[in-house]
Amino acid sequence: MSDPLARRWSGALRTGRGMTGRTDHVVVVGAGLAGLSATLHLLGAGRRVTVVEAGPRPGGRAGLAETAGYRVDTGPTVLTMPEIIADALDAVGESLTDRLDLLPLHPAYRAAFADGSTVAVHTDAERMEAEIRRFAGPVEAQGYRRLRRWLTELYTAQYDRFIAANIDSPSDLVHPAAARLVALGGLGRLGPAVERRIGDERLRRVFSFQALYAGLAPHRARAAYGVIAYMDTVGGVYFPRGGMHAVPRALAAAATAHGAEFHYDAPVRRLERTGDRIRAVHTDQGRIECDAVVLTPDLPETYRLLGRTPRRPVPLRWSPSAVVLHLGVARGAAMQTDHHVISFGSAWRRTFAEIIDEGRLMSDPSLLITRPTRSDPGLAPPGRELLSVLAPAPNLAVGRQDWARMGTAYRDELLAVLTDRGLLDAAPDIDLSELVTPRDWAAQGLGAGTPFSLAHTVAQTGPFRPANLVSGIANAALAGSGTTPGVGVPTALISGKLAAARVTGAMAGRG
Repeated sequence: MSDPLARRWSGALRTGRGMTGRTDHVVVVGAGLAGLSATLHLLGAGRRVTVVEAGPRPGGRAGLAETAGYRVDTGPTVLTMPEIIADALDAVGESLTDRLDLLPLHPAYRAAFADGSTVAVHTDAERMEAEIRRFAGPVEAQGYRRLRRWLTELYTAQYDRFIAANIDSPSDLVHPAAARLVALGGLGRLGPAVERRIGDERLRRVFSFQALYAGLAPHRARAAYGVIAYMDTVGGVYFPRGGMHAVPRALAAAATAHGAEFHYDAPVRRLERTGDRIRAVHTDQGRIECDAVVLTPDLPETYRLLGRTPRRPVPLRWSPSAVVLHLGVARGAAMQTDHHVISFGSAWRRTFAEIIDEGRLMSDPSLLITRPTRSDPGLAPPGRELLSVLAPAPNLAVGRQDWARMGTAYRDELLAVLTDRGLLDAAPDIDLSELVTPRDWAAQGLGAGTPFSLAHTVAQTGPFRPANLVSGIANAALAGSGTTPGVGVPTALISGKLAAARVTGAMAGRG
């Protein structure tokens, strides 16, 4: 049964150019979120789909590690825009509520500052206005209302035309929606745009730190990327019971139920081509003939398989990376009470300069701490808590850290920061400590050792981002964070739908 959440995502998909020739049987390379979304939309359009995945289960970057009784999400921990998941399931007539149990998080985050103050980040307008009035006074509460309206208008102006759309050339940007975006100041800088509406320096961080997800400092990012803050602070943050990995499990189960064939532990070794068409995909398990392919690995691996790297006038620029520390601790050792806590250091601009420009670790770190057992205690053994601590870090293209040598010391430094800021007991009983560094991301095939792929610079956004069609190859489409529309869980899912539209040439509208 179709899910009403899918119908909230209203509008018609702009499909762009489609493939020529037969596309009856499609091989999707990668069972991550982008590949699973592409699979469901292709199935809904009547295609036969085979999915090949190098790992033992679906998920890709949204992976799962089961160790010592803990179920650890190894990828994203923040889920927004569940209507996009619903839309993918709706493509095959499935309902999100039948496949996933999503818990809305209230608050979405708690922001903690170096001066000891905290603010709960609510997505409900009235609750957030009241919280800001308590935190910073009535003038800032009024500023929040102005900011919220602006973020919503940014989202409305961009979404259907520029985010959930296949863009073939810069001329596709010539549209009344573009004029509206310009009028809203979307081509200006995000940091100053937030500052014009919010005076409190601490609150400015709450509504602009999301630029880092796009690989940029807020004072450099285009104001258009306020849509990420919209998703977080207006659209709402959710958590699936069973952990974030429940999302790819649900999508894969729905795809299997509707005829998709999955091959796990099947890394792709090469693509067999005749002229400008890929005729078969070769994995460790054998040869699979196909009429078209959707490639979802990160760009370096995709280009290796294609045997070509498109020439660009400006070299690719990668987003900053992250160090992630997964901790299993005794219940009560984690002093935070919310699912997500953003712990800001005193430094702000300096932090971005260090990790983006100078290739150095943060001298005064800002951290995202996720406590999934706050919402689902079953993710840890009885009496235990699970924490994931994300620390932005330089990618391997700009950083010179020897992670094999210094990983343990940096883990200890993060533990000390958590203790000093009152987020962790001074003597926590730790029985799980897993550190993931840029070196580990690189070992997974991620460019420059970053899970956030290409930065959203002007030269890597919209029609200037690596395209999801490959020049000279008639039947290959790309999906994932490295192509359009970009980085993040919602955008990865959208990229799968856009790639499916390239295969089929036309798809039903949304809503």
